[in-house]
Amino acid sequence: MSEPTRTELEAAAFRRLLAHLDDRKDVQNIDMMNLTGFCRNCLSRWYQEEAAARGVEIDKEAAREVVYGMPYSEWKAKYQTEASADQKAAFEVNKPDH
Repeated sequence: MSEPTRTELEAAAFRRLLAHLDDRKDVQNIDMMNLTGFCRNCLSRWYQEEAAARGVEIDKEAAREVVYGMPYSEWKAKYQTEASADQKAAFEVNKPDH
């Protein structure tokens, strides 16, 4: 497989991941962290870091908007719920070190 084709496929898969997450706004970041060790905020940070590695300056909020599909503050107000005691306890056990 050529490098440009690989890059196109990876980009398409990332866009599908973002679309899937957009369709599953009911899945909270803490649920993702507890099950997978990453969340939407991690994805936005990775996006920002990869941009910086290529000399492209993207601030935290702009990177989050790419992942959330809207300003993060708007997403939080519309979709984020308070984490339960069980979710918080699981997070403390499974908390990633990144």
